[in-house]
Amino acid sequence: MAARIGVILSGCGVNDGSEITEAVSVLIALDKRGAQIICMAPDIPQTETINHLARKPEQHSRNVLAESARIARGKVRNMAEIHAADLDAIVFPGGFGAAKNLSSFAREGANCKVDPQVERLVKVMHSAGKPIGLACIAPVLAAKILGQSNHPLLTIGNDKSTAEAIGAMGAKHQDAGPTDICTDERNRIVTTPCYMYDSSPWQVYQGADKMVEEVLRLAK
Repeated sequence: MAARIGVILSGCGVNDGSEITEAVSVLIALDKRGAQIICMAPDIPQTETINHLARKPEQHSRNVLAESARIARGKVRNMAEIHAADLDAIVFPGGFGAAKNLSSFAREGANCKVDPQVERLVKVMHSAGKPIGLACIAPVLAAKILGQSNHPLLTIGNDKSTAEAIGAMGAKHQDAGPTDICTDERNRIVTTPCYMYDSSPWQVYQGADKMVEEVLRLAK
């Protein structure tokens, strides 16, 4: 039976949603291994909309679930409908959506809040011993949700200020290279830096691919 892997998206576009290369890399890595992919996102407004050409905010608002459908070719579910029993593991691509929409980390750092649906699913998956993969900036979600109670080992690469914030939230940070992964066997969490470095698309895919392979190993 194919592993059922939830991919949590946060919109569409690096500056206000999911980083598209990371998200697509995760989807390809899962698909080539025969996983059943279940894309999902919270049905909430984006905190802001960024014009990715001008790199400036725009006034019109967008919805995280609707924007995530752009990446998932329309096949995306509301996170509120998803339960741990539906999944064998979950994976979070990065992008500022993880730090702006799924949490308030971009504005508040270690004092951030996490979207209630994201927090619920991470907690129930962790409690059930089901693996969690996080790329790029997304490991800050695990730090905030699980840091004080479970002290997970995570990587976002080698960015000093983000690593310090992860420590302030109760997690532990491990430096890693652009295509490396960090595995916390005890908490069943796998992380990789991706575009936390000035990486190429091929480097991003390599890290995402290794992360997915490790998540699927833990899910067996």
